[in-house]
Amino acid sequence: MPRQNLSRSDKNQPPKRTRPGQSKPAPKTKKKKITAKRVFWTLFGVTALGIFCALAAYLFIMVSGEKIYKANIDKLVINEPTKIYDRNGTLIVERSARQGDPVKYEDLPPMLVNAFVATEDRRFFDHQGVDLWSVGRAAVKDIIARSAVEGGSTITQQLAKNVFLNDDKTFFRKATELSIALAIERDKSKQDIITTYLNRIFFGRGAYGIKEASETYFGTSDLNKLKLWQIATLAGLPKAPSRYNPLTNPDLSTERRAVVLQLMADQGYITKAEAEEAKAVVYKSPANSSTKESHYQAFVEYAMQEAEDVTGLSSDDLTRGGYNIYTTMDAKAQQTLEDAFKNEDLFEKSADDIPVQGSMVIVNNDTGGLVALLGGRNYREGDFSRVNSRRQPGSAFKPIVSYAPALESGKFTPTSQLSNEKQCFGSYCPSNLHGYSGTVTMADALQESINIPAVWTLNQIGVDTGVNFAKSLGFKFTDADRNLAIALGGLSSGTNTLEMAQAYRTFADGGNYTQAYAVKSITDNSGKEIYKNAMDSKSVMKKQTADEMTSMLQNVVNDGTGKRAQINRPVAGKTGTTQHGIEGLRSSANRDAWFVGYTKEWTAAVWMGYDRPDRNHLLNESSGRAAAMFAAVMGPALEGYPVQNFDAPQQVAEPVQPQQPVEEEPEAPKVVTGLSASYDQDNQAVALSWSGVEGASGYTVYRKESSESQFTAISSGSGGTSLQDGSITPGATYEYYVTATTDGGESDASDTVQITVDQAQEEPVEPSVDNPDGIVPPEGMPETPPTGEEGPDNGGGNGNGNNGNGNGNGNGNGNGNNGNGNGNGGPNGNSQTPADNGGTTPPTNGSTTPGSEGTSTDTSAPSTGITDPAAATGDTGNTQGDSAAPTDTQ
Repeated sequence: MPRQNLSRSDKNQPPKRTRPGQSKPAPKTKKKKITAKRVFWTLFGVTALGIFCALAAYLFIMVSGEKIYKANIDKLVINEPTKIYDRNGTLIVERSARQGDPVKYEDLPPMLVNAFVATEDRRFFDHQGVDLWSVGRAAVKDIIARSAVEGGSTITQQLAKNVFLNDDKTFFRKATELSIALAIERDKSKQDIITTYLNRIFFGRGAYGIKEASETYFGTSDLNKLKLWQIATLAGLPKAPSRYNPLTNPDLSTERRAVVLQLMADQGYITKAEAEEAKAVVYKSPANSSTKESHYQAFVEYAMQEAEDVTGLSSDDLTRGGYNIYTTMDAKAQQTLEDAFKNEDLFEKSADDIPVQGSMVIVNNDTGGLVALLGGRNYREGDFSRVNSRRQPGSAFKPIVSYAPALESGKFTPTSQLSNEKQCFGSYCPSNLHGYSGTVTMADALQESINIPAVWTLNQIGVDTGVNFAKSLGFKFTDADRNLAIALGGLSSGTNTLEMAQAYRTFADGGNYTQAYAVKSITDNSGKEIYKNAMDSKSVMKKQTADEMTSMLQNVVNDGTGKRAQINRPVAGKTGTTQHGIEGLRSSANRDAWFVGYTKEWTAAVWMGYDRPDRNHLLNESSGRAAAMFAAVMGPALEGYPVQNFDAPQQVAEPVQPQQPVEEEPEAPKVVTGLSASYDQDNQAVALSWSGVEGASGYTVYRKESSESQFTAISSGSGGTSLQDGSITPGATYEYYVTATTDGGESDASDTVQITVDQAQEEPVEPSVDNPDGIVPPEGMPETPPTGEEGPDNGGGNGNGNNGNGNGNGNGNGNGNNGNGNGNGGPNGNSQTPADNGGTTPPTNGSTTPGSEGTSTDTSAPSTGITDPAAATGDTGNTQGDSAAPTDTQ
């Protein structure tokens, strides 16, 4: 037996024995101890290797950067122009850079240099091209925010990127940027660097260099004439030239300017008082800012912005990258739209040089691609586009949030009877313009744009159901929107023509929603495709629902409030208006007018109004103008397309509705007495007064000019017992009568009074008012009041019809037989204005019949400009909580 080698400790232990058949244990492996020396040499080796690799990479990058810098020191890397094509592949425009004259450092105002340093690189004069402190600070903020909220690039790095590099987003490119920045710092002084930066940086609208930017946005090439607010505006542009362009996005530009001024104040370049003063300045584009008008400019700018969004490329990248952008634009439709917006006869006349503005978007029903768009009259490059400007949609929103989701629920059909009784929904008490009835069919309620049925229907299906349905069509809501006021368009943030067009397009496409788009594909300067639109579509409602909505919306155009949208092919659509909502203004003028409609081929949304509505800048006419614009564009643009009919909805059985409790018929209201009329020489208006009726919640005043066959309501819901009619014509004879409204409905007509206006009197100062939207804007949103609707327009023309806007039987801005006929008593209580051609005969039984809202065979409703002494509060009585609550404007 071999002798074991025993250690000293083992010798003291008895030898271990193994039993027969038992294997001997394996000898233990001796573990190596981790010593300090071993750790030291391991760390030293790793560190040495890391340093060696870092040095190698640094040297490689430095050499590469130095070579690139020396090879391109006098070059601005701009490829051939970027080309934009229409839907047929025809070149429509080229975009390229526009370089201004270079400016010397001594010619740069110190405040200008300070503004850019404070905004883009506060340690510019301290670092050597790369600011590790800023990089670290930005990294910490990004980690905390879990997103890229702050960049760490210095001015020198930005110069390297924009002047010497291409658009690659690789690590090597970023490293090369750093190396070029260091090379620039070694070769140039700080003064030379900031001067080169300001002479070559991109400022949007094709402008390269501070001098060109100053000329573009402020009309001056003398930088020493720039004021502090102008300097701050320019300093805010490099971060996102398209987004903060003051011409196209004045609100965002103002916000960015405030950030720049705050940074300058924080760093001691200006005082707090100077900053606040500069923040308050309102930008106005210079007279020479749009010296060149070109076709398709509005569409091209929209497409370029979309190209930025879908590719991640900057405006600078796209402008100087030599790309090919293929769009969905129809050249004929875009040109027709631009020509129509130049036609002054299609817009209401303004009292001064501030014009009524407009926006229109056309979408292809087959693809969802944008056919044409325009965001303003006489649009030029860089102008503010109202395509995305948000305003209240009024009754045009009823199909979106009330009727379509009700049909989709399966509990309603177009022939379902909807409640049309005067009622409140909690604290929300909407009202109708032309009285009430027991019930009315959904189709008739939509055709005549009656308010109560829309609100009642939304209440039946639930606000959440309506909101979720509208969300599926691309609309966004806030918590403040979850109330019944949205049935009449009372949205806290409003909407725009783009959203409305793509939503209504869903009806035309059988219930399939597609987000509207302008760019089909993009290729780079080598022909490689870098983007292609997937044209994603999803079904959001049954085809039966879409077809039923289309059938009802056809009735609106054929026999309801949208008659002026008729063209030589089937059209379905809806009108909408919003009242001014200006506190203390006793006028029923409107701030917004809409028409959204579609043929089998295309869908279009039209908006008209003032950019900044005030008591002197409101619409005296209703949505008939918007409907007429639809016809003026869509008719010619669709010439050559075969006429197609809409798909007829299938006939379905009427769902069983829950029985409504039978209520005892209230006592009919008493007839108004004591009506008198006189001519008020000072106010140039007919002054009316009458005796009050006990229990009356409001009064409706009717008027008929001697040449007209029927009376027309000129004020509804007035709580007072007097009224001034300011839309009268010298020499004309008028008859008036008044009815009272109580819980029992509308009373019979009072005795009539007749008055002849003195021929020598001048025309009234206050313009007539056509639309009956008794809407008050939501709190905090003075520019976006909700809406109701108006009566049908039956004709065209501009100023010589029986219903001209302004005076007598056809003066002013009327439209054929359906001008702007009926004003209201102002925004008080539940006051509304009657509709275009909303003639009605005197009631005889205390209520109107279903479907009679705002319609009549008479096409000669006179214009009115009513001042209601009781309407001084601007409160329509149609609000619920803090939400905007529109009133009826059939």
